[in-house]
Amino acid sequence: MDILITGANRGIGAALNNQLSQQGHRIYPTSRTQDSRWPLEVTDPASHAALARTLKGQRLDAVICNAGIFEDQGASLDTGFPADIWAETFAANVTGVFLTIQSLLPNLSLSDAPKIMIIASQMGSSEQAHGGSYIYRASKAAAINLGRNLAVDLKPRSIALGIYHPGWVQTDMGGQQADISVNQAASGLAERLGDLTLHTTGQFLTWDGRPHPF
Repeated sequence: MDILITGANRGIGAALNNQLSQQGHRIYPTSRTQDSRWPLEVTDPASHAALARTLKGQRLDAVICNAGIFEDQGASLDTGFPADIWAETFAANVTGVFLTIQSLLPNLSLSDAPKIMIIASQMGSSEQAHGGSYIYRASKAAAINLGRNLAVDLKPRSIALGIYHPGWVQTDMGGQQADISVNQAASGLAERLGDLTLHTTGQFLTWDGRPHPF
């Protein structure tokens, strides 16, 4: 498959890039770093337009929306959660996902069985509300809702969309006390990509394939 991954310069995105490349897939690893071969700042509509121009006519079999930020970890309810962090987080974690998918629909339409993965989080689950991290939790809840509704509208176009909790992963975001390694998460997500079809579109699953409560 020809697969585009956002936020592929580190963490889960980099591990997915490595593992899927080793499996023989052709990967378009995007990132916002200046030395990226496939530059994409997911919060910038002009950056999406530029990438779409670069990839015009190129088939994409899968798009993995992995890029995201977590800026309010450990913030205080009394003094934290400033408005600018709300705006920045939603721009990256929600609007950035939508713009990525919207701008690459022409490329996905060239595939016989196109797929989209949205990397969300259990922290966006309304049934697993443990308090704190309000901005990140709200953004991931919105990403889950976005994915569910996009799955409905994209199914008639034969595009399958899955939403995934990657696990609590040992990355800069998850910390070294997390449950699983980045390679474990990437391996599971790669399997989920292979399993994703129109029959399973719209589901919210864990990295290892278990249904996750919304």
